[in-house]
Amino acid sequence: MKKVCVQEPRMPRMSARKTAMATALAGAVALSSLAFCASAFGDEASDVFALKNRFEHTLTEVPASEREATLEALAEDATALAEAHPDSADALIWQGIVLASYARERGGLGALGDAKNARKALERAIKIDPNGNAGSAYVTLGALYDRVPGGLIGFGDSDTAERMFQRALEIRPDGIDVNYYYATFLAEEGDTQAAQEHARRAVSGTARDTRQVSDEALRRKAKTLFDTL
Repeated sequence: MKKVCVQEPRMPRMSARKTAMATALAGAVALSSLAFCASAFGDEASDVFALKNRFEHTLTEVPASEREATLEALAEDATALAEAHPDSADALIWQGIVLASYARERGGLGALGDAKNARKALERAIKIDPNGNAGSAYVTLGALYDRVPGGLIGFGDSDTAERMFQRALEIRPDGIDVNYYYATFLAEEGDTQAAQEHARRAVSGTARDTRQVSDEALRRKAKTLFDTL
């Protein structure tokens, strides 16, 4: 299968100084994408590791104005990686995580296709390895079922979101991500007391060795959420 790499997005007009900074950042992202393209379809663990690092960089370092385009490129790479390793739970989980993040960043009805593809990848990963990536598939599925519209338009469902979060908590009860996203879900459902408890657990939770930067960012969000409940 031929690997397609997305070129860096066009930038809006800026001052000379901002243009130089943006160009440097875009170049770094493009180089990391090229590095992924060169290594893709080789060693699965290395490819997943490279994709994860690019994803972490996108969430924590890329400006919000450029995040959608960067996630679009990542989504294409993640899909290609999962197609190259169709029996890998890790590759499928990362495809689901990236597609779900791209759908959230994109927003609107146009993002429903990406959200559905994310769900499909995550459900397949769970069939291969129910505990894969320390329950990350369940965390992302919980967030998808929580945020995607329900009814005839989408597949959103609060009861299913609840089950997904509970399953993730069984696997990783001290996880910052699962407790934070579950807390936001509970707050939206009007269960303030339970939301406070899980926000507190997120604040005192354990950051994953492979996701420390994003987990620490979620810890700060959990502290803000706890203070507002």
